[in-house]
Amino acid sequence: MAMTDPLGDMLTRIRNGQQAKKDSVLSPASKLRARVLEVLQREGYIRGFSDDATGAHPQLRIELKYFEGEPAIKHIARVSKPGRRVYSGSKELPVVRNGLGITIVSTPKGVLSDAEARTENVGGEVLAEVF
Repeated sequence: MAMTDPLGDMLTRIRNGQQAKKDSVLSPASKLRARVLEVLQREGYIRGFSDDATGAHPQLRIELKYFEGEPAIKHIARVSKPGRRVYSGSKELPVVRNGLGITIVSTPKGVLSDAEARTENVGGEVLAEVF
């Protein structure tokens, strides 16, 4: 069966892996997923990620991050879904937890966090929110 929301699947794998206290999780590779993981790594929510070509299909190994035994990511959720796309201008980008969290935005200048998108003065599709 075809996957309808690959990015949502990756976010769910991260959420489930952290609830199970895993060191890392695997997710099928794609350019969009890699760009989202770069934003999460830049903002300090994951330790890192790498390509894992052990199987027939390329995968991404995501190294999860914990602080004093608690997951670094308290909440990670998809905002724009295949059935309801959510777009926002640079001035209307949502603020998560009064600035303590981030929104991941797909813009013409690439996948950026909300702060980077405001600095670049670009809007786009609001992919996910993380805190």
